[in-house]
Amino acid sequence: MSTQQQVYLENPVTTEIVRNALISAADEMNASLARSAFSPIIYEMKDCSVCIFNRDVELLGQSAGLPIFLGNIDECIKVTTNMIGGIDNYQDGDVYILNDSYIGGTHLNDVTVFSPIFYEGELVGFTANRAHWLDIGSKDPGYPMDATSIYQEGIRIPPTKIYEQGKPIDDVIRLIVTNNRFREAALGDLNAQIAACRTGEKRFKELIVRFGIDRINRCIHDIFKQSEEMDRSVIRNIPDGVYEAEGYLDNDGVKDEPILVKVQVRVEGDYITIDLTGSSEQRFGQTNCGYAQTISACRVAFKDLISPHTPVTGGNFRTMKVIAPEATIFHAVEPAPCGWYFTPLGLLIDLIIKALSPEMKDKAAGAHYGDSMVVTFAGKDERTKESFLSVEATAGGWGAFHNGNGQSALINHVSGDFKNLPIEVFESKYPIRINQYGLRQNSGGVGQYRGGLGVVREYEIHSENTTVSLWFERSKTPAWGLFGGQPGAKPNVEIISGGEVEHLLKVNGRKVRKGDIVKVMTGGGGGFGDPSERSSEDAEKDLRNEYVTGK
Repeated sequence: MSTQQQVYLENPVTTEIVRNALISAADEMNASLARSAFSPIIYEMKDCSVCIFNRDVELLGQSAGLPIFLGNIDECIKVTTNMIGGIDNYQDGDVYILNDSYIGGTHLNDVTVFSPIFYEGELVGFTANRAHWLDIGSKDPGYPMDATSIYQEGIRIPPTKIYEQGKPIDDVIRLIVTNNRFREAALGDLNAQIAACRTGEKRFKELIVRFGIDRINRCIHDIFKQSEEMDRSVIRNIPDGVYEAEGYLDNDGVKDEPILVKVQVRVEGDYITIDLTGSSEQRFGQTNCGYAQTISACRVAFKDLISPHTPVTGGNFRTMKVIAPEATIFHAVEPAPCGWYFTPLGLLIDLIIKALSPEMKDKAAGAHYGDSMVVTFAGKDERTKESFLSVEATAGGWGAFHNGNGQSALINHVSGDFKNLPIEVFESKYPIRINQYGLRQNSGGVGQYRGGLGVVREYEIHSENTTVSLWFERSKTPAWGLFGGQPGAKPNVEIISGGEVEHLLKVNGRKVRKGDIVKVMTGGGGGFGDPSERSSEDAEKDLRNEYVTGK
C-alpha cells in the first residue's frame, strides 16, 4: 500500500465536496447574521465571524470575517464545556453566550454565541459566531478610550446558557439586554446570532443525511491532514534559528508612555515557537488582551506567511506554539481593561512578519498602518430627538512586497472582511456630514515598490451636544519598510473649531459643537526595496494618479 493510501481515508472527490459544503454552510450562516442584525456595525460593516466545528471543537468551516476572531472561538466552547462538567451535559437546542475578555481574549463588546449540533441524539459538532454589539453598558457610550479596569468597560458575561432544549431563558436574556443603552438593537443582534447558529446546524445535518457521519469524519481527517502537511512543508524550508523584532505602541490611552512589543520566533525543523517574553507588563489603560486572542493573532501572522491561499481548518497551526507570560499585555489577568485589545496585536502581526522576512523575502511585506483607527461619535440627533452612537474603524495603507505596491485604503490586519460605513448610510443615520473621503497623498512609504496610501475622512458636526472619541495609534512605530523601503506616514487627526486646530490621536468624550470639523488621516504602508530602483514608469503613474505631489 502506498504512503498516500495509508494517510488518506476517503476519495478526494468526496473530500472536496465536503470541504466546500462546509465553507458554503458557514457563508450562509454569515449571510443570515448580517441580514438579520439590527446594528449597522454588523449588517453593513460586517464586524462579525461565524464558524462550524466538529464534536472535538476542531474547525470545519468558516466564512469571510474578522480573522482575529476565528482563531479563538474554539477556546470559548472548550471553557464552557469544562464549566458545565463535560460534553455530555449539552442538550439539543441549547444556546450559550459569553463575552469575558479573559476567556475569548477580545473586548466585552464582542459577544460570542454558540450551540451544540445533535443528530439522532448524538452530539456531532457546534455552530458558533461572534459579533460586535454597539453598546455593552460601559461607563461611556460604545466603549471608553480611558478605562482603567474591566469593570468600567461594561457587563461581563461568563459562559451562560440562554436557551435550554430550544426554549429561551427569558430572565437571563432580559438581564443581559437591560444592561445596554440600545436594548432593541441588542436583542435584535442576539436573535440574529442565534439564527446564524440554527442555519449552520441545519446545513450540517443535511450534509450528514447525504454522506453519513462516518464518511464525513473520514473526509475531515483528510482535510486536516492536508492542512498540516502543507504547513510543515513550508516551515521546513525556513532555516532553523532564532528570529527577533520589536516595536513600540504610542501609549495605553491613560499614561503617555510607550509600550514595548518584543517578538522572538524560533524555528526548529517543521515547528515554530513564537515567544513574547519581554513584552510590556499589562497596562493601566486598555491595551491588554486575553491569551486566547494573542494565539489568534499569531495564527493570523502564521497564515499570512505559511499558507495564505488555502482555507483555515482544524489541521492548521498544529506546528505552532505561543508563549506569553501572565500579567503582560498579551496575557491579561483581572482586573486589566481590554477595550483596545487589538492595538498590540496589529503590531505583533507585523513584527512576526518582520522577524522572518530575511528568510521569507518572497512572502514578507512592509508593515501596514497597524490599527483600527477608531472614530466614535455620540450624542442626541436634533432631527429625531433620539440618542445616537456611531463607531467606525478607518482604513489605511498596507506594506509593499517583493513585486508589488502595497494596497491603499484597506482595513487593518486584524479586521479582515470589515467594511467601512457608506457615506449615504452614515449621513442618513447620524447628524454628521462627511465632506471628504479619499486617499491621503504622499502617505505611502517610498521604495522600489511603494507602500499603500492611507485615507482622509472629514466629518462636519450637525448637532449640538455631540462628543467625539478617538483611538489612533502607531505614530511612534509607523509602518516600516523592508530591504531599503522607507516608512509610511504617521496618523494624524485635526479637530477644527472656531478657526483653531487641535491635533489629537486619543481622546475620550471630547465635546464638539455644530459646525466643528473632525478630520482624520490614517498612516500609509511601508515601502519595499531601494527607492532608487523604482521604475520611472511606476513613478510617473503615481504622479498621474495624484498618489504623490512630486514635492
